[in-house]
Amino acid sequence: MPEPVLPVQQTRLQQSLGGAGARLQRWAVNPWRRLSLLLIVLLASFYLGNAVATLTGAMAFLDPLAALICVVGIELAIRLRRPLLLQGGDKLGLQLLDMARMGLTYGLLLEGFKLL
Repeated sequence: MPEPVLPVQQTRLQQSLGGAGARLQRWAVNPWRRLSLLLIVLLASFYLGNAVATLTGAMAFLDPLAALICVVGIELAIRLRRPLLLQGGDKLGLQLLDMARMGLTYGLLLEGFKLL
């Protein structure tokens, strides 16, 4: 006879991380806070795209693999966008995803144009 499955205990860390999205949405109700959060995500993803392109270009070792990973990441972000778009309520998650995607793409493109 199989043993009954007991529910997993809720830890403080799990409760804290589980409510992080809702807390972030409540915090970003103020338009200036929302704008600053979106700008931070845009600039951080731009920096990440710039760093990925610079490092793989300097090493000249994993260029095709890095390009594949970046394209797959951007495509997954595009695929993840549709359920967020259809979801009702606050669109903070969708806006953050769009800003991250635009920043990463712009960082990669700017590094590519530097090579021309």
